[in-house]
Amino acid sequence: MVCDKRQRIAELLFDVEVQLRRLNYWQVTVPSIEALSSGLPFSCDTLTFPQWLQFIFLPKMHNLIECSAPLPTACAITPYAKEYFKRTDAGVQTLLAHLNEIDTLLTDL
Repeated sequence: MVCDKRQRIAELLFDVEVQLRRLNYWQVTVPSIEALSSGLPFSCDTLTFPQWLQFIFLPKMHNLIECSAPLPTACAITPYAKEYFKRTDAGVQTLLAHLNEIDTLLTDL
């Protein structure tokens, strides 16, 4: 079961990247060390939400999976994502669905 959960999360991380690229939110230039070092949730003072996904969340989660490290037991990315994307009609529903599934899988109920 745990292996299946890790595999599904790995697949969803890939799907999130695909959606970020499809929606043209993926960027080539890495933000500064200072921007990546924010202590605020979602680095909201230094990064956009898509940047946070690309440069903080995805690498951290991939690393946890690759190292067989414990995964977070609580996750609530979707509410922030919905708030971030509420002013756009950029076809983000698939991205939101992937993030919601990640939230569900990581949150111990």
